[in-house]
Amino acid sequence: MSVLQKEIDYVSEHDIEVHDLANQIQKNVLDMETGMRGYVITGNDGYLEPYNLAGRSWLDNYNKLHSLLIDNSRQQRNLEEMKPLILSWVTNTGEYVINAKKANNTAALDKHFSENTGKKITDQLRTQLDSFLANEKKITTERTKLLNQSNMNLKITLYTIILLVTVITIATAIILSNSIVKTIKQVVKAIMSITDSEVDLTTRIKVNTRDETQELAEAMNRLLSNLEKQSWVQKSMTDIATMYQGITEIKELAQAFITKLAPLLHATYGVVYLRKSDAGGGTYYVKVAGYALADEENAAASFRLGEGLIGQAALDKRIFLTDKLPKEHLKVTSGLGASSPRNLLIAPILVDDRVEAVIEFAALQPFRARHLTLLDMLQDKFGSAITSVAGRMEVERLLGESQILTEELQAQSEELQAQSEELQMQQEQLRITNEFLEEKNKFAEQRAAELKIAKDELEDYSLKLKLSSQYKTDFLANMSHELRTPLNSILILSQMLMENNAEMDRSEVEEYARVVHTSGGDLLRLIDDILDLSKVEAGKIEILIDEVNVTEIPQLLKNTFDPVAAKKNLTFNVLTDPDVPAVILTDGQRLQQILKNLLSNAFKFTEQGSVKVQIALADREKAAELLGIQTDELILAISVTDTGIGIPSDKQQIIFDAFQQVDGTTNRQYGGTGLGLSISREFTRLLGGAIDVESELDKGSTFTLYIPSKREPAYQGRDLHQALKEVAATRDGTTREQEGTTEKAEWPANERTVAVCSGTRTMAEYSDGHSEVTYSDKRTEIGYSGEYTEAEDLDEYTEAEMSDKQLFKGKKVLLVEDDGRNIYALVTALESRGVIVQVAKNGKRAIEMLQAYADYDLIFMDIMMPVMGGYEAMKVIRHDLGLETLPIIALTAKAMKGERDKCLEAGASDYIMKPLNIDQLFSLMRVWLTEQVEQD
Repeated sequence: MSVLQKEIDYVSEHDIEVHDLANQIQKNVLDMETGMRGYVITGNDGYLEPYNLAGRSWLDNYNKLHSLLIDNSRQQRNLEEMKPLILSWVTNTGEYVINAKKANNTAALDKHFSENTGKKITDQLRTQLDSFLANEKKITTERTKLLNQSNMNLKITLYTIILLVTVITIATAIILSNSIVKTIKQVVKAIMSITDSEVDLTTRIKVNTRDETQELAEAMNRLLSNLEKQSWVQKSMTDIATMYQGITEIKELAQAFITKLAPLLHATYGVVYLRKSDAGGGTYYVKVAGYALADEENAAASFRLGEGLIGQAALDKRIFLTDKLPKEHLKVTSGLGASSPRNLLIAPILVDDRVEAVIEFAALQPFRARHLTLLDMLQDKFGSAITSVAGRMEVERLLGESQILTEELQAQSEELQAQSEELQMQQEQLRITNEFLEEKNKFAEQRAAELKIAKDELEDYSLKLKLSSQYKTDFLANMSHELRTPLNSILILSQMLMENNAEMDRSEVEEYARVVHTSGGDLLRLIDDILDLSKVEAGKIEILIDEVNVTEIPQLLKNTFDPVAAKKNLTFNVLTDPDVPAVILTDGQRLQQILKNLLSNAFKFTEQGSVKVQIALADREKAAELLGIQTDELILAISVTDTGIGIPSDKQQIIFDAFQQVDGTTNRQYGGTGLGLSISREFTRLLGGAIDVESELDKGSTFTLYIPSKREPAYQGRDLHQALKEVAATRDGTTREQEGTTEKAEWPANERTVAVCSGTRTMAEYSDGHSEVTYSDKRTEIGYSGEYTEAEDLDEYTEAEMSDKQLFKGKKVLLVEDDGRNIYALVTALESRGVIVQVAKNGKRAIEMLQAYADYDLIFMDIMMPVMGGYEAMKVIRHDLGLETLPIIALTAKAMKGERDKCLEAGASDYIMKPLNIDQLFSLMRVWLTEQVEQD
């Protein structure tokens, strides 16, 4: 068939191609002839394109045709005879005519065409090509006949082969069918026997063919193998499970397990390790059973987690299988000799993901898959058996202990029964306690809520405290400046007076003394401001409610601030509404201080315009809003209005806070400590009132003071003489009355001058810091300017009986003071009135002097002294020396609340605060010396 196909391909490809190439050569010759004739006739070069293309193609076609005719030499020779004709025509006709036409040689053309040279060659070439094609057709026809004959022969052969193949196929099918049916019957029989549970799983289906039937048989054999393995595993598990019954000891269980399992796995060696825990909580595994152990010393007694393959299997919780053990690893002995197992199997027994035991087997033969399957399925069973037996052992142990405890419980039952009644009583008490605890719990929850609120308040207070600390720092910086300024002038002028070498005239000395006195007053006012603020913060300010004459307030304010207004060219008016009551009940001294601070600020921050004070009854609704309460008390509204610089809206509340001013620029421009408004607000609060401010920047401010009139006066019906004594002794207004405006204006006072009767004295300081008073004969006059106090009423009282000279002259006074400067000042002042003064530097020295000579009319006792203080000294004088009637006036620099009571309790008759006002000192002396004269 392949030969026939080759012949058909040869005919269809070779002969057809030969015909095509011959026709193509004939066409090429025709194209050249047609192109030449067209060019000659028209002279158009476009006719030369077919000529040139055919001239290039005919030779290629010739060569291809020549190569195809290599098996037919006769036709090849015929073809070779045509080549010279084509070349001759191209040279002698085609090229000659075209060149003549290009040269426009008409005569040559006419001659050529008249001779018919080219036509002769063309006709001859056509004849030869026709002959060549006729021969090729004949050859092709002969080849076709041969192909038809071969095709017929092939058909006959094929029909014969098909018949033979059909016969063979039928025979083969019959044979294969019998084999397949036989195999299928065997498979069906095996499956039916499996269904009936009567199969011999060791039986296998044998097939000799290598086809799908063999695959079916092999699949059935694999199924039988799996079933055999499963049956073996199930039977083995059943045998081992029945072995557990009746075992109550762990070691017995382990030994029975290894003895039963080792032969099933074809193992020649086996060991069981059980889990134990040490005192520290660590885990280790101890050998409890073995199989075929020849030398137990070589088998390790225990393993810890991760130690050896046993410990590592317990740690990893997986099976280890090794099939290439070295010969020296283990020896299994028998009566005939010893062998070395080459296969090792280590498996952990897990219960609830915890390794309870590890088993190890060694075998001469490799462990099979069903062995591993059996071991894997036995893990849970054996682990459960271990925990079950361990549980039974623990139950038995606990049962034994429980029997012992039962006996003890029986012994205790009577005691418990006796205690039951007591417990019933305690139960009732517990119920009562529980109710109490519930109440306490509710209280604790309420307390916790309160504590949370308090914590939030403390956090808020902490933030405010940080701000307050910053404000105090700023205040101390300002206060340092305010204190140093007057102190500087005092130090400089006092040094100049001390170094005076008689070159200064009296007017300079008086001016220096006046400036020193003024600076001292300024210093005192600053100290009083600080003390007032500390008293307010400590809650130790005493409020003395008394009748205050409202009609006198305008005149007092005019007297104080008219000079200031005149100096600054400001208009100052004080207006009172007609419905204002003449008298209210409040602390007049605090009221005056508040008004003085408000007016001082008004004048300080006003450069032009006016300052006005308006006294009226307060609007009830406004007062109730500010005071936070509804009251029927009469409330006075005193407004201070100025046309000064004003206060920004965001600063109108902080100016009342302690240590705060509007800003640093104002402080530098206008000075001051920034305490006035803070003290005024606190005094107002203590009086039950409030301060309201309305201000607009650069237009002025209005501060309104709301003061309620209290219903009950603070004290009534005191004895006049006792009242005068208390006024002289306890009134701390001495320092307050020295306060003034920036122009040092003071509340109305009387001026008087007292002559100095004694010689002057000087004060020298020793190197040890003590001071000594010396005397000289030079006499001088010193003037004192005293403020108006209630002591002037006392002057009228005493002057009706005796003069100062008669009262003070010859009186003996003991001055107990350690500061040389105070000694100098007091001795000078007292001796100027004719008083005889003796000095003791401390309390102990004063007691010694009183023991030696007790005929003193009065004692001035300083409180803070070395060796023995004033409190202790006064107690000794009163109790140990028995001088109970001797007047003792305490000199104290402590201006806090309760200081007077403390001095009186120690034995003082009265007390006076430092810095001493000399007029107040003499007023106090008059009270006590007059009383002593009356007693005499």
